[in-house]
Amino acid sequence: MRDPYTVLGVSRSASEKDIKSAYRKLAKKYHPDQNPDDPSAHGKFAEATHAYDLLNDKEKRGQFDRGEIDAEGNPRFAGFGNGGFGGGRTGARPGAGPGAGGFSAEDILKEFMSGFGGQPRGGARGPGGGAQWDPFAGTTAGGGGARMAKGDDVIVNIAVSLDDAHKAASVPVRMPNGKMLNVKLPDKVEEGQQIRLKGQGTPSPFGEPGDALVTIKFERSKTFRRDGQDIRTDVAVTLYEAVLGAKVRVPTLDGSVELNLPPGVDTSKALRLKGKGLYGDGDLYVNVRVVLPPGGDADLEALARFMRDQKPYKVRD
Repeated sequence: MRDPYTVLGVSRSASEKDIKSAYRKLAKKYHPDQNPDDPSAHGKFAEATHAYDLLNDKEKRGQFDRGEIDAEGNPRFAGFGNGGFGGGRTGARPGAGPGAGGFSAEDILKEFMSGFGGQPRGGARGPGGGAQWDPFAGTTAGGGGARMAKGDDVIVNIAVSLDDAHKAASVPVRMPNGKMLNVKLPDKVEEGQQIRLKGQGTPSPFGEPGDALVTIKFERSKTFRRDGQDIRTDVAVTLYEAVLGAKVRVPTLDGSVELNLPPGVDTSKALRLKGKGLYGDGDLYVNVRVVLPPGGDADLEALARFMRDQKPYKVRD
C-alpha cells in the first residue's frame, strides 16, 4: 500500500475537508460502475477508499503520522519505550469508523451513488448483469480493505453429438483463454442447459475468478434426426430385400441392432424400435429406402415393363 497522502494527492497538513474533497474526486473517477471493464480503475478505487478510511480516522491518522502504524494500518515495531507495538485499532472495515467527526467512505459514496441506482456496487457482473461486489460488505484478511471482487462469469457454447449426450460422455471444451478442459456431461442433458465450471471465468485482481457457464447445443448428426426424445434414421435396402423381406442392421445410439424387415415392406411408413431413442426415453423410427442396382439392369427393366403393362397398381391419388 502506498502512502495514503500520496494516494489522495494531498499534503500531510491537509485538512479533513481537503481529504474528503480529494477522495470524492478519485471515487467518482475510478468507481467500478464507471469503469466496468478496467481492472486497474477498480484497484485505484479500492486504494483510494483505504487511504481515505485511514486518514479520516483521527486516531489512525495520528498513529500513521507518528510512524506507529503503516499505510495498511498495521502496527510498526517501535521498541519497548515508545508505545511498544503501537496502539489503536487496526483492520477496520472500510467506512466503519469515521473517526472524530468526519464522513466515512461509505457516506461519501452514497452522496453520488444515486446516478448508479442508489446503492454502492462493484464492477464485476455475471451474465444477468447483477452486481457482485459491494465494497462495504466485508474485509480482506488482515482488515482495512474492501471485499474482494469476483471476476466476471463467461459464457461458452459447445456443440455435442447425440451419441455423447446419450452416453453422458466427457467432451473437450476450449475456454476463451485457449485452455482446454474435459467436461463431463450430465445425465440426460438438455439442449440449452448450462454447466457451471467454478473458477474458470475471468480472473480478478481482487479475489476469486468468475465461473464459466458452458451452454449445451446438439450438433447436427449425419445418422440421426432428433424429434424430442425420439430419433429417426434411414436404412438403405435392396429391391429384393424390400420384396422378399430380410434381416438388416440399423444404427442406434447404443450400437447397431438387427431389424426384421417384413416381405413387401411399406416404405412409406417408418418401422419403430421401442426404447431406442434418446436416453432410452424415446423410440427409434427407421425409414426404409429402396436402392436400385447401379448402372441399371436389363432383367429388372424387363420385369418393370411387364408389371407396368400386365400388373399395374396405384400408389398415388
